[in-house]
Amino acid sequence: MDPIGIGSSTISSAIEKARQTVTTEESGPSFGDVFKRAINDASSLQGEAQDLIGAFLRGEPVELHQVMAASEEASISLELLVEIRNKLAEAYRSVMSMS
Repeated sequence: MDPIGIGSSTISSAIEKARQTVTTEESGPSFGDVFKRAINDASSLQGEAQDLIGAFLRGEPVELHQVMAASEEASISLELLVEIRNKLAEAYRSVMSMS
């Protein structure tokens, strides 16, 4: 298991799936569905990172680099969601100020 490759491939594959879904299906999932899936994925990554941290602290055979990579991956996914939220809020304010 290559923890460094997991982060980039997981995020890349999720983005590519979303792009394919949006571009190939006219009545595909809504933005809300894609955003919910992203939130669930970020939550899952947070849970996996917490599990690895707990296993490491209990002395189970977990490498430190795996723990750090999982924690960083979870952190990056959360930062991405926060930035998406900020852009949505900014777009909403812009639309509301037009009227």
